[in-house]
Amino acid sequence: MNAEPFFTCEGDSFLPGAVSRGPWGGTTLHARVVMGLLAHEIERLHGDPAFTPARLTTDLYRMPDLSAATVVVRPVREGGRIKVIDAEYLCGGVSFARTTCQLLRRTAAPNARVWSPPNWDAPPADTIPPRARQGMGDLGGMWEIRPIAGEVFGSGRKRVWMREVRELIGGEPLTPFVRAALAVDFASPFANSGDGGLAYINSDATLYLCRPMVGEWIGFEVANHQASEGVAIGECWLYDETGPIGTASVAALAQKTSMGAP
Repeated sequence: MNAEPFFTCEGDSFLPGAVSRGPWGGTTLHARVVMGLLAHEIERLHGDPAFTPARLTTDLYRMPDLSAATVVVRPVREGGRIKVIDAEYLCGGVSFARTTCQLLRRTAAPNARVWSPPNWDAPPADTIPPRARQGMGDLGGMWEIRPIAGEVFGSGRKRVWMREVRELIGGEPLTPFVRAALAVDFASPFANSGDGGLAYINSDATLYLCRPMVGEWIGFEVANHQASEGVAIGECWLYDETGPIGTASVAALAQKTSMGAP
């Protein structure tokens, strides 16, 4: 990855670059980079190869600008089978977002048959031609997408492959967990947009993983969207090129400024 990273380190602080800007006004960060940084610090300080980060829930109660940030990580519980770790995104001593990660120890699976939905039949990402131009669908280089079915910000059934084109922190390779954490926010525009574009801004995001993702591509398929009186929920099934890996869920509020279709 030779593109500009989302953050650079300055001592104990993280300085976001201009490429970290989100779509709502252009003066605040994209939620995905905030979630990615919180996940990175949780994994750096408390990651364990014997544990799977099974859930990452982030509350996005105030979006930061491009000011230097610090991350405070606090273990809530570090048990033999379950770890719960909190992390908080701070600018100038003010809290902007907080995430909680639950890590579960891997063990032998029970010998039982349990129903689950069939794997999707999407073609491999590398067999789908790249998009001819960058646009609203990838925010001008925030990520790379390969649409499988439907318009990214359209109505109807939608499926897409996505992969990162930038490092989260300059000089540090992306781990499978951080890749997934960076991607989870995409569930909001993908599940909550329709034929008029996107008119919801998400206030949280939850990533569930049953295993680490394999490779660079993560697949999204819209599973649910419901809305009433300006409050929406959206959910996507997540895949890598070997099969299902988990789900992404968001809550969102109606936003007057709409992002149009690409």
